[in-house]
Amino acid sequence: MKSSEIGGQAVIEGIMMRNGDEYAVAVRKPDGEIHVKTEHYEGISGKCGILSKIPFIRGIFKFADSMVLGIRTLMYSAEFFEEDEEEQKKELTAKEQEKKEKQDAWAMRGMLAFSLVFAVVIFMMVPYFLSSLFKNIIPSYEIRTLLEGVVRILIFILYLALISRMEDIQRTFMYHGAEHKCINCIEHGMELNVENVRKSSRQHKRCGTSFLFLVLAISIILLLLIHVDSMGMRVVVRLLLLPVIAGISYEILHLAGDSDGALINLVSKPGLAIQKLTTKEPDDSMIEVAIQAVEAVFDWRDYERKNF
Repeated sequence: MKSSEIGGQAVIEGIMMRNGDEYAVAVRKPDGEIHVKTEHYEGISGKCGILSKIPFIRGIFKFADSMVLGIRTLMYSAEFFEEDEEEQKKELTAKEQEKKEKQDAWAMRGMLAFSLVFAVVIFMMVPYFLSSLFKNIIPSYEIRTLLEGVVRILIFILYLALISRMEDIQRTFMYHGAEHKCINCIEHGMELNVENVRKSSRQHKRCGTSFLFLVLAISIILLLLIHVDSMGMRVVVRLLLLPVIAGISYEILHLAGDSDGALINLVSKPGLAIQKLTTKEPDDSMIEVAIQAVEAVFDWRDYERKNF
């Protein structure tokens, strides 16, 4: 199996698919019509030149780009479900429209900053401080670090389990499943249609969920190798290691997309298992949306002629 290199994410009642510097957002509007928007996105990677192509460094830029584009497309899809959105747009003057676009840009930056801070606090700092409470009971730094890592992973799984019970999130996870099924359908040499997509797997080794699990797991290994005594320095080390961890995680995920080796499959298993929480079986209408998103940016017929 050769990776198609396409990827994406679920948005509100739709799918975003990206292929290189092109991305498409397909959304099922309230009236049932599928709206598809295709745009060019160079991102941070495109602006950083050779740095964005160096192994273990490129993953940092790729992660940043995925965060920015993910929030941008999520906000775009939400516009289709805001009451009187179209009427409001028609009434806006050019100056007012420009002001609104600036406000939306700042809102996106704020959401991105909040998401990063929330993730760092909940998944990095909270487990560290919880494990520190056992310092008198567990004097071994190594055992406390392992405990911290286990707590971090448990918090991650609990968080996913809780949000997956929300009705709106369940639909988003169904679209997430449709995204994976489309990519698996293509990468296993099948024609991209509703029937073939439906019987494809909703789990994929290059999923962002697997990336996040790798970040949590690799952090345990690196923190075991770096031993500092000061509590303040331990917090600093955890923050400074995040780009390094992201870079390593990206390389493993990238390798997983091109390999079916026994070792890489073993490493991928925990992430695939957690995807059972973040993906759900989609209905055919969701699969139709996902197919349109793929076809807007990716020539799957040419890919299959070359690889199968």
